Amino acid sequence: GFRLMTRSTVDSMPPALLAPVEELARDFRGVKPVSDAEFAIYRRFYEYDRSDLKPVLESADDSSESWRIERVSYAAAYGGERIIAYLFLPRHVSPPYQTVVYFPHSGGEFLRSFEQSEMNYLGFVVKSGRALLFPMYKGTYERRLERPPDGPNARRDLTFARIKDLQRSVDYVLSRQDLAHDRLAYFGVSLGARLGNISLAIEKRFQTAVFWSGGFRTTIALAPEIDDVNFAPRVTTPVLMLNGREDFTFPVETSQVPMFRLLGTPTADKRHIIYDGGHVFPFARIIKDTLDWLDRYLGVPR
Repeated sequence: GFRLMTRSTVDSMPPALLAPVEELARDFRGVKPVSDAEFAIYRRFYEYDRSDLKPVLESADDSSESWRIERVSYAAAYGGERIIAYLFLPRHVSPPYQTVVYFPHSGGEFLRSFEQSEMNYLGFVVKSGRALLFPMYKGTYERRLERPPDGPNARRDLTFARIKDLQRSVDYVLSRQDLAHDRLAYFGVSLGARLGNISLAIEKRFQTAVFWSGGFRTTIALAPEIDDVNFAPRVTTPVLMLNGREDFTFPVETSQVPMFRLLGTPTADKRHIIYDGGHVFPFARIIKDTLDWLDRYLGVPR
């Protein structure tokens, strides 16, 4: 919509109101990633001690015809906290299952609990014969913060914690005999797709990855230890990027394309598909394209 106004005086309009609006988007054309030596320093912020996971099966639900749901928890890498996660195990497929580890959109920062509504668009992963692990990353859903991070350092530390949560979640997958240890995929949506740069640069145990509606953050340059630009070139995992042509959060030319080009993945193992639509999916063929990619790098579930 738009607003109308009636001027209360005949005074001339202040020049500032008629001046062009300055665009504050970040220009990635001249941005250079840090050197390997400097990146090695930043990488240490994501290291953690490989302590006992102390896994617990909190509950199980066998009511669905498509999957078994296990609510599990395991020790986080910091502060004595525990990571809650939902594990969806496919029916009619024999273990060990291929496993997809999900990283959600920013909506998880505002919802107090996981009501499984996201399975409306994630269910196809499990129905294809793969397990889906959905961790509650620090600051999301049942681990939602009482108040948002109040500064750049707090946001940086939250990113460190979330990537450690991801690594501990991979540790958990590898601790189970019913989950395949060599057929593991990362699946990020929006926030999870943007943070996929950091996730895959740090966590190298994924065989492939799928990003829905992701791209570089275009507003301001982040602290270098969490800046996407410094991590994308260190990604070597096969990556499929699926985006909307009219995405208002991650525009094609200023966000999606710079991220795709900067990914360190070999050209033959990365693909960017642009559909008609905005930031919100589903797009045409998005499920088929995702499953085809998983089949290519993980194999077809039997």
